[in-house]
Amino acid sequence: MLWETSKIKASLWVQAQIRLCDLNFIPIMVRQKGDPDCGAILLKLDRGKTGCCVLSQVRGLDGKPGWMYGCGTKLIGDIEAEYYIKRQIDRDPDLWVVEIEDPKGRYELDGDII
Repeated sequence: MLWETSKIKASLWVQAQIRLCDLNFIPIMVRQKGDPDCGAILLKLDRGKTGCCVLSQVRGLDGKPGWMYGCGTKLIGDIEAEYYIKRQIDRDPDLWVVEIEDPKGRYELDGDII
């Protein structure tokens, strides 16, 4: 399939997000480095006092990259998010974990939420 050959390496995607956040003055941190080529990516969006959400990078049926909520569509507390992240790391040690502090909601995902 075409999308398989055009998939960007995980490490390059993370580097691009760091650059985009730096340019927009959005704090970002790589909490865990995964497999540089094909590691899955978990994104924690910290919305400040209102809570946070955890998203997993996925591919849709059409092969386009997208995102899926890990803990439901509502914002959750930090403790619940951390518990979910820990469980995912235990299942997949090659997982990338990226955290973005974005209380103003300025960060834009690079795909649809599926």
